[in-house]
Amino acid sequence: MVRSIIGTLVEIGKGRMEAAEIREILNSRDRKEAGPTAPAQGLFLKEVKY
Repeated sequence: MVRSIIGTLVEIGKGRMEAAEIREILNSRDRKEAGPTAPAQGLFLKEVKY
C-alpha cells in the first residue's frame, strides 16, 4: 500500500497526475488506478504513533 501511494505521489510531483485524483484512487480501492509501485529500496518504517 505504501509503495503504491509513494508511486502515485511521485507521478503527481512530475505533473503526470493531478492531486485531486488521489481521493478517487483511494475510493476506487483498485491499485490499477494508482501510479506505478515505488521500488522498495530506501523505504523504511520510521515511527508508529498510537
